[in-house]
Amino acid sequence: MPKLDKVKEELGWLKVLFAIAVATNLSLMGYLAQHYDTQKISFSILNGVAIILTTVIIIIINKKAYKKIDEIGEL
Repeated sequence: MPKLDKVKEELGWLKVLFAIAVATNLSLMGYLAQHYDTQKISFSILNGVAIILTTVIIIIINKKAYKKIDEIGEL
């Protein structure tokens, strides 16, 4: 497989992971917003940590995707 095709496939996979991470992050934020007054504080803290972790994952995936886009531009 030529290098360009390989990089395009990797970029496609990163797009899927990015979409999953964003959907997960939004779902966690929506759940926290709807249930902040009825759930235990420990669960709210755990949910907040999960939101922070998914946000970090989104940032990492975004940086990798931009590197792949730059790599495609060089080919």
